[in-house]
Amino acid sequence: MSTATVVAVAACAVAVIALVATVWLWRGLVRLQGAQAVVLGSERQDLLDFAVSLQARIDDLHRGVDEVAAGLSRVDRRVDGSVTNTAVVRYDAYEGTGGQQSASLALLDSTRTGTVVTAIQGRDYARIYVKDLDRGRSSVALSPEEQEAVERAMSR
Repeated sequence: MSTATVVAVAACAVAVIALVATVWLWRGLVRLQGAQAVVLGSERQDLLDFAVSLQARIDDLHRGVDEVAAGLSRVDRRVDGSVTNTAVVRYDAYEGTGGQQSASLALLDSTRTGTVVTAIQGRDYARIYVKDLDRGRSSVALSPEEQEAVERAMSR
């Protein structure tokens, strides 16, 4: 066997090994591109562009969360100022009338600010009293029934 034959056989062996390595590397590259497509989606872009677009989306989400938080704060202020606590106390204002026809109604917000409406029912008349409360204090003294209505409203 001559030297040229040995060199040719060795060159063929190296070429076969190089071909096998090329096929093996090609398959690895195809798998890597498939995995990258799963991460990036169907668009052709690199990971840096993808990371930048993700950061922009995250920034948009943060702005959205801030807007929602501001909206909830406004809603909380509106709810605190609305009538959320109510109670009715029925009673007999006069002896012998029966049926508990008189009533006191407390309409308050979360700070004990609001109105107490009282309707006193007699045999031949009815009287209505309205008293404002500001943080639980009234400029006019509350009757025991009105005070009870306020306490019941705030205990709920």
